Parts: sequence; structure tokens; C-alpha cells
Amino acid sequence: MSKKTARLLALLASLALLLAACGGAAEEAGGGETEPAETSEPATDTTEASTEETPEATGAGDGTLTIGTVLPETGSLAFLGPPEFAAAELAVQDINEAGGVLGNDVVLNQGDSGDTTTDIANQTVDRHIEQGADVIIGAASSAVSFTFIDKVTGAGVVHFSPANTSPDFTDYEDRDLYFRTAPSDVLQGRVLGEFVIEEGCATVGMMALQDPYGEGLLNNASETISSSGGEVTDEIVYDPQAPNFDSEVQQLVSSDPDCNILIGFEESALILSTMFEQGLWEPEKDIYLVDGNVGNALGEQVDANMEGIKGTLPGSVASDEFQDQLLEVDPDLQDFSYAGETYDSIIVSALAAEVAGSDAGEQLAEEIPGVTKDGTKCMAFEECKQLVEDGEDIDYDGQSGPIELSDEGDPQQANFQILAYDSENTVSVDETREASIGG
Repeated sequence: MSKKTARLLALLASLALLLAACGGAAEEAGGGETEPAETSEPATDTTEASTEETPEATGAGDGTLTIGTVLPETGSLAFLGPPEFAAAELAVQDINEAGGVLGNDVVLNQGDSGDTTTDIANQTVDRHIEQGADVIIGAASSAVSFTFIDKVTGAGVVHFSPANTSPDFTDYEDRDLYFRTAPSDVLQGRVLGEFVIEEGCATVGMMALQDPYGEGLLNNASETISSSGGEVTDEIVYDPQAPNFDSEVQQLVSSDPDCNILIGFEESALILSTMFEQGLWEPEKDIYLVDGNVGNALGEQVDANMEGIKGTLPGSVASDEFQDQLLEVDPDLQDFSYAGETYDSIIVSALAAEVAGSDAGEQLAEEIPGVTKDGTKCMAFEECKQLVEDGEDIDYDGQSGPIELSDEGDPQQANFQILAYDSENTVSVDETREASIGG
């Protein structure tokens, strides 16, 4: 029985009981009523979905797969935007060169997500839905996605993120329309926690920005460190809009841990500079970063030698061929973070539409998990599309590695890169690790 069917039967049973007991009509059940878990109240409420009226998805099922992106052109994750925008353009280009979907070219409408200090994401989503989007790709930030997920799924449109990692999405009431190619931080937290223990960190201080991503990753990494024999000396949750982070860093100095983990976005440059000034970066005191801040963009913002600092990044290493293709789209790319995940989210959506024989969001959503597992392996849209036309069940493994989506829309296994900074403050891959749910 599918998740959708089970929820429908439960709802019908509840309505029947209520009518029998009260002799009246029950209130209409709305999607997305479950609030994501929070450990503290953020300065800006990043988890409350927009209360504006949901635009009508007028383009659903018209024979043309229309994709809208809600990716960070501005805001605290703007450094992640360029590879994601380029990957979206490349994916649609590859699909259309292979004959498109359902006999028609895929339409791509790109858009900005901003961050949680603005309402740019909701404005972009409204425009996409009004333009007939069947699939919306984004946001990069989990907190931003929570502000519009109900609007997207309420319109019967697929919400597919290439970079959301908050564990709160797994059980979110999303009408079976939310998916992601980035793994839950249940996995990244495990990889990060195990890695710092292996690096010899007996005591670890942790700082994380106050939002579902930061707090979720902090909690999962902390649990792994503790269960692996380490001690977490501090779990500091900070407001990313604060003018400085002197008091938070001083708390780490006072605890004097062997190592420190920083989970953040663009404000990480200021925090790192403060850490350096207060003596938290020495050969015997390592600093570890995560996907929200590790990369060449951060290295350019920090006016100090970061050689030896390491970080975890979900996804496989972008192949030279894939990087070259992305650079043809955007010659100015410096990083390739989440490019593979963005590319794959669009390819998977297109293949699901081919299998479903429809571009309508709810129909293609039913096929999304199936095209990523338990079939004939294929790694390119054209190859996979031919297999579908030949009547074969497919298992798409893409640029981001194995996907294996569950019925809840989560990757069940993923690769993680361990990145390390050199003396030029640029990152390279130190090693790649695999992790899987239950593994």
C-alpha cells in the first residue's frame, strides 16, 4: 500500500467516526500541518509556510513538462547558486537534445530563492505556478523550502530539492510530492561525527546556525560523536544575522576542546576570522566545516591561511567531463557543489514523466522513486529514455551517485566528499565515503 493510499484510508476512517459521533461535518484537513522540529525559536521564523492563497497550477498535464527553479541567486547561500543554475540549464539542454519529454521540449524557468530574511522565494514560486510549473526545483536552504512547501504541494506540483538536508522533511505531510537528491543530515551527521573521532578529536565544540538545517545537523553529528566515545563540550546555536560572534567563540575558547565544528552559511567567514583571532586554529586544534560553508567561495572571503581545515560535502566528485559541460554553460564557475544533485533532480523528474505518460505533477510524482531503483541501470537521460520506450524498468544512477529514493522521497544511500583546504585557501577532495540508511 502506498503512503498516499494509507493516509487516505486513515482520513476516511477518521471522518466516518467523527460524523457518527457528532452528526456533523469534519473540518477540512490541510496538508503540511506538521511543524518541523525546532530546538529553539529562531530570530526569523524559517519554518512557517506562507499563508497566502495558493495559485492554481494551470499548466498541469498539458503535455509540456515545465520546470521552475527556486535557487539562491541572492542571500546567505548565493555562493551555491551558480553551479545549481548551470546544472539546471545543462540538464534541460541534454533532455531536449535527446528528443524532450512526451515528444515536446522541456521548458525551464529559472528563479531566485533569496533567503529567510526576504519573501523572494514565495514570489518566485507564485510566478512559477502561474506559468504552469509541473516541477519546482529548490530551494537550496531547508529553512527556505519550509516557507513554500505547502504552497507547492497544495497546487499539485512536485517540489524537488537538490540541497535540502534537514531530517524534518522525511515525515513531513507533503502529499507525496516532495523529493530530494541530497541525503538527510541523519547521514551527513553520522559521516561527520565518525570522521572527527577518527581524526583524534576526543573533545569537540560545535557551533551551528539557528535553523532546521543547522540544528538538525548539529544534533545528528553530536549523537554520533557521543556514541563513538567522544565528548561534545558545547552545542552553540547562533543567530546568523548577529553583528559579531565574539561571545560564542569565547565560549569555545573557555571549553578548550580538541576540535571545533562550524555549521553555517556565508556568516562562517566572520566566525572563522573570530576563531583565528582568539586562537582556535592551531595545528593541534582542528576546525571542521560542512556543506553549507565548505568551498572555494569561503576561502576567498577569509583573510588567513586555512590550510588543513576540512569539511564534509554530500555527493560524488563531479567528473572532469561534467565540470567541462558546466563550464560551457557558465565559464565563471568556481565550485560544483550540488551541481550533480540539481542535474539529477531534473533528469529524474523527466524520466518519471516519460514513465507516467504525463507531465502532471501528481502523476509523475508516483513514478519518481521507481525510476531510481530496482531496474536496469542507466546513467544518461537518452539511454534511460530508450529503455523506458522499450518497456524496461529503469534504475537511474546520475551525476550525484546512487540515488535510491524511498517512498518518503529521501535518498537511501549517498556518497560524501571530505574536502581539505590548501595554502591557497582552495579545496580539493581528500577522500570519498559512502553511507546508507540502516548501514
